[in-house]
Amino acid sequence: MKDTITFSTPEKSRKVSIPLHMDSLMAELDVCRRKAERLSLINELHTRLAGVNDLPGIIEAFSVWLMPQAGHDLIAYNNASRERTHMFCSCHGPQRQDVMSVAKKLFEKISDKEAVRSTLMDGYYLTYWKTGLIKDRGVLLLLREENDFTPDECRIIEEGLEVLHGPLRRALDYEDLFEQASKDSLTGLANRRVFEEMIGPLLDRAIRHDHPISLASMDLDRFKQINDTFGHVEGDLVLQKVAEAMQDSVRSTDLLVRMGGDEFLLVLPDTDLQSAQNLAERVCANVDEMNIRSNETDRLGVSIGLVQWQRGMTKDDWIQRADEVLYHAKSTGRSKVCVA
Repeated sequence: MKDTITFSTPEKSRKVSIPLHMDSLMAELDVCRRKAERLSLINELHTRLAGVNDLPGIIEAFSVWLMPQAGHDLIAYNNASRERTHMFCSCHGPQRQDVMSVAKKLFEKISDKEAVRSTLMDGYYLTYWKTGLIKDRGVLLLLREENDFTPDECRIIEEGLEVLHGPLRRALDYEDLFEQASKDSLTGLANRRVFEEMIGPLLDRAIRHDHPISLASMDLDRFKQINDTFGHVEGDLVLQKVAEAMQDSVRSTDLLVRMGGDEFLLVLPDTDLQSAQNLAERVCANVDEMNIRSNETDRLGVSIGLVQWQRGMTKDDWIQRADEVLYHAKSTGRSKVCVA
């Protein structure tokens, strides 16, 4: 097919017949359009990730960016060598617990030698990628219930991962530095500074996504007797043992803090009151089973006051209410869990 195109010059205009391959031209324009759209999409991801330093924020930003392109029920990141895990789930209720349970099982099965995989497990389609270099290697996992991820969706995810590598490494390094400055020197747990810096963002995130979040205020029973009877050196050893038992009782996504002395706080994201009570009962039982004697007749225990955040509560109201429930536990028998 030939079309006539008029070229104008300062001297004159003339008509020249040249072949125009319209199909080829339109195909090239379509390729340019798709490249421009993809570039705009990647720039949007760069913008979302800029200035975000914490791992939960990084994973949430990536999920929000990816959702219109590759819908998913859960996105999770796990770095075994750095002991970092975060899951961001768009489901609610029992389905939320189901999909998070599947993700946890998968992280236990995935080996370092495996590359990209796509399969069906417990009713969920899943795919995952290795991320980063050797020292920062992790696994990014996506699950959804309706159908498998298409090749086009996987390509978008892979392009996003190229952008995600840098912010992930930055978040891991930031959290390592934060952890060094934020650990309680005696027990190794998070300290008061961590609680004050993280409780606001954790609560804001729960409110924004309408997810439950619970708080446990914990205080050791008869710990003063141990200090008075055996001395502060023995008391410090007891605190270290108790902190280890508590840490073994909670999940990697929970925030366990030593506020000072024998006072502890436990923040339980994505956890309703019943689930929080089950976990708190386990903490109480584990401390009791240590069988640490404060004298010939009494032994160390822990009292726990548990409150789920409710609409209308301020952060300070929530913390104060947990303290009030704790005092009720101590005044009505000790070494038990009371809930609001």
